[in-house]
Amino acid sequence: MSAAKPIVVMKRYEMKYILNPIQREYLVKKLEGHMKVDKYGLTSIASLYYDTPDYRLIRNSLEKPEFKEKMRLRSYGLADENSPVYLEIKRKAYGIVYKRRVQSRIPIVDKFFSREADICEGGQINREITAFRDYYRTLIPTCLIIYDRVAYYEPNGDLRLTIDKDPRYRTAELNLTSSMDGISLLDEGYSILEIKVQQAMPLWLTQILSGGGIYKSSFSKYGEAYTRQILKAK
Repeated sequence: MSAAKPIVVMKRYEMKYILNPIQREYLVKKLEGHMKVDKYGLTSIASLYYDTPDYRLIRNSLEKPEFKEKMRLRSYGLADENSPVYLEIKRKAYGIVYKRRVQSRIPIVDKFFSREADICEGGQINREITAFRDYYRTLIPTCLIIYDRVAYYEPNGDLRLTIDKDPRYRTAELNLTSSMDGISLLDEGYSILEIKVQQAMPLWLTQILSGGGIYKSSFSKYGEAYTRQILKAK
């Protein structure tokens, strides 16, 4: 038993920023005429992170190496056994983000991690995701990250921008099917801006960010959750 397509491969630069409520309102207004909200509007997203029992992946990531990687299972809204979910490897090397992603279903993902099935029908992506699993030997769900996202796109361009409101986490009920509840990662009203582009950031956007006092941050949702709760509980 295995999943079919679609398979997605992405390569791009990603930059993160923390927005207070005034900055978010300013940015949304300034984006008018430059970017449009995508067809999905406000979407609740849940990402279930897989790690080794000793948290090897997130511990390495927090050391800020030139190369780091993670694996997560994502759903858009609450999932059930028949919903599409997306198993993804995300790697960052020298500032460039590479993603390998395949659509699947929860029962197939469970079989994949128990080594009873492939995640998709052969090919390079299946080999990469399987090699990742096998290299780390034991990968288990360790943290669920949830947020409410509005995504913007640049017509006729490769620029994409997302604003994640109320980012939250939990380390119990580690599944995509029970609820979208969690503990907030930021103060009320704050959000996370991510800018994603294959080439250089356009000058007009650089000027908007500068005008709003919006500066890059190295904030990691999983990293923050690990530092706050998992590390303290060890």
